[in-house]
Amino acid sequence: MTRVAMISGASRGIGAALGRRLVQDGWAVSLGMRQPALPDWATDAVQVQAHDASDPASDAAWVGAVADRFGRIDAVVANAGVMTPKSVIEASDDDIRAMMDVHVMSPRRLAQAAWPLLRASGRGRVVILASLSGKRVKSAKAGSYSLSKFAAVALAHGLRHEGFADGIRATAVCPGFVATDMARSITDFPVDRMTDPQDLARIIALLLDLPNEASVAEFAVNCQLEESF
Repeated sequence: MTRVAMISGASRGIGAALGRRLVQDGWAVSLGMRQPALPDWATDAVQVQAHDASDPASDAAWVGAVADRFGRIDAVVANAGVMTPKSVIEASDDDIRAMMDVHVMSPRRLAQAAWPLLRASGRGRVVILASLSGKRVKSAKAGSYSLSKFAAVALAHGLRHEGFADGIRATAVCPGFVATDMARSITDFPVDRMTDPQDLARIIALLLDLPNEASVAEFAVNCQLEESF
């Protein structure tokens, strides 16, 4: 039976690269996008769905659409992301809330709505695209973003504990700079030295394919040397 993966933030960057990789590997995929548009590599195994990670009603609606189309869900990849480069003092409550909504609340709701089908799979997978900013605070300006990403890492661990006995495995993937539009907008670090989204897609595809006996709780990947990463 063809496995089915949901990928949020799939219109470009990491999400688009992962969708293409999984289709090449034989998966069916549902691509969550703010403005749904079939990519040029799409096959009959690709669904596109309107999804807004800031809208609580959008998560359950998407899961329902996937269940109706494919009848199963084997993996949820929460990849949608936003970045407000402000310190924890500069940021407003709305700034913090917006990042928490996208990085934590929406992934939690997606996993919750998909949970019965992930359990039925016997080898359900949840990948939370966190960040190395969920492992350390790189600068004052990264503080608010890190706040949400630390919570995203904790979410992955909470899901891992909740689903382990039912064959559900959850992983927090924590990259440094990835060559995406978001990364380009916040740093002068050379794009050609950033992690390629296609390489991150290869990593996530591997994590989804590992057996239950090879559970990976966190996967950190970096394009530069740091003291701890």
